[in-house]
Parts: sequence; C-alpha cells; structure tokens
Amino acid sequence: MNKSLSFRLSILLIFYTAAILIIASFAIINATHYHFQLYGDEMAHEKNATALLNTHLEQAIIQSIGWTIAGALVISLILSIYIAKKISAPLIRMKRLTIVMARGKRDVRLPLKGKPKDEVDELAASINHLAEQLQQQEHLRVTMTENIAHELRTPLTTLNSYLSAIQDGIWEATPERIQSSREEIDRMVQLVNGLEELHTLTSPEFHLSLRDVHLMKTIEQVFALMEPSFSEKGISLKKGNIPDITIHADENRLKQIWTNLLSNALKFSPEGGKVLISGQLQDEGVEITVGDTGIGIPNNEIPYVFDRFYKVDKSRNRQPGGGGLGLAITKTLVERHGGQIWAESNQGTQFHVYLPKKERGENHEP
Repeated sequence: MNKSLSFRLSILLIFYTAAILIIASFAIINATHYHFQLYGDEMAHEKNATALLNTHLEQAIIQSIGWTIAGALVISLILSIYIAKKISAPLIRMKRLTIVMARGKRDVRLPLKGKPKDEVDELAASINHLAEQLQQQEHLRVTMTENIAHELRTPLTTLNSYLSAIQDGIWEATPERIQSSREEIDRMVQLVNGLEELHTLTSPEFHLSLRDVHLMKTIEQVFALMEPSFSEKGISLKKGNIPDITIHADENRLKQIWTNLLSNALKFSPEGGKVLISGQLQDEGVEITVGDTGIGIPNNEIPYVFDRFYKVDKSRNRQPGGGGLGLAITKTLVERHGGQIWAESNQGTQFHVYLPKKERGENHEP
C-alpha cells in the first residue's frame, strides 16, 4: 500500500522522539546506578554522607542530561540529512526539468519507477504529464501554423496567377474567371471565420444561452434545411427514431452541431449513398448518431478527425473548400454542453453525440 509523505515524516518524528526517550532513560539509569555505586564505595571513608549523596546525584543528573543532548544532536543530524536528501533530491530534479522545459525542450521526463508512492512521486508524474501535454500542444501549434499557411497559400497563389494573367493581357476578365477568383476569396473568408469562431468557443468568456429545448424539433429543422442539398447530389437522407425529449441546451448551437455533422456526411458520401440520423435514450442523456455509407475513415486516423485542420486522406476530399475546422468546432460545442462526441468507421462512418438531459457544466441563461 502506498504511504503518503506526511505519514512517512510522522513515522520518522515518532522514531526520533522514541529514540530520545530511550537515550534519556538509558543515561539516567546508568548514570544514577554508577554514582550510587561510587557513593556506596566512598561511604566507608567519608563522614558527611548527605553532602556526598548530593554531589553524586548532581553529577548523575548532569551526565544523564549531557548524554541525552548528545544523543539527540546525533539523531537530529542523521535524520535531517536523510530527510533533506529524500525530499530535496527529487525537487531539485523537478526544478532542473522545468528549467529545461522553459527553454523549449519538451521531450524531457522525470524517471519514475512503478506507481507513485507519495506526494513527491505524484508531483513528478504530474510534471511528466504536463510535459507531454506541452509537447502535444507544441506539435499542434506547429501543425496548425503549417496548415493555415497551406490553406491560405493555395487561394492566394490562384488569385495571384489570375490577376497576373489579366494584368498581362493573357486572360480576359470574363465573368467566369471573376467568379473563380471570388470563390478563392470565399475560401479564405471561411477559413478566417472558422478560426475566429473556434477561438470564441474556446475562450473563457464564451457562454451558452441555455434553456429547455425540444431535441426532435432542432433535428427536424436542420433535416428540412439540408434535404435539398442531399437530393441535388443524389444522396438519400433518412431520419430514424429520434427521442421526443426536452434537454437543457443552446438551441442555435445545437442546430449548428447537426448541420456540421450532416454537411460532413454530404461532403464525403458518393452519389447514390445513404445518410441516416437517428437517436436513442441513455440512462442520463440521449445519443444521436449520424451515419453515412461512404468509404469510411482508416482506424489509425479516427483519433485525429476532431483536431483542427486535420484532414483524412486527400482522396476523400472530393469537393473544394473546407478548412478542416468543422469537426473541431462541433467537438467544442458538444463538450460545452457537457457531452461527448466520437467516431466509428464500419462500412461507412458514424458520428455519435451524447448529450446529458441536464447540462453538467455551464449554466448561463440568456
């Protein structure tokens, strides 16, 4: 069983106190016994017995106190050095590691053997976890910067080539080419808007406008809005059983969740495919599933589909546009409602959204 640091220090202090009492008892008993022996031997030659007894008692007390103090100092010295080394050594290692981390090196870790034994080991494990998180965040930051640069470079390069060709008289500024330029501008605007929205959703100042919302009604409204787009592409959009319940949520953000998931299914479903949105009640909430019959997602890429700017195999991205922020925004919205979202890929892709009947996190009313 793991023992806390305070428990171990308490044991050491108890041991220290007991050792002092043992030394004091031993010193008093032996010094008193020794001087009473001397007193008995000297009684035959001394006439003033009272003075002699007082002298030996005084010497016995002084010697016992001296031995007690000397023993206490030795034990204190040994325990102080031991405790200082046991506590300061890992703290010094932690200090050195945090200095290295502050200088930008994120792959350093404190050595740990097995499960944490006390608070110091738990602190070391927490610092290691922090280092892992910082390393992941650094990787995400670098990746996001590269992706933003890539997403902006493509439309900017296209626009630059269009304008250069028109300026040099190679191309004529036809309505079609102007429309193509506007589409590239729209891509950049969508990217910037997505980044701005994601920043807003993840900021501490953001709050949901929570109220009692009819879940089925929000899905039916989004379903009716999205159905023409599915018909135009030749994809069958079906609605399964949706629990007729009321949940505490932000109605507009809830609709945004369903819109993002259905738009994602529309984007990656081939002509003639099928998309089904359905739901079922859970013990303390409801689970909504959006499934499609597309080519699916490789299992090794499923854990990353909710990352910012992450895109699965480029062969799935059949349509232009989309900066890889839709699912990241959706995940943030679901978690803001106290829920969870996860993906599965088996003969297509299924996105599952779990929402509690009563929100567990924020409680901000409009």
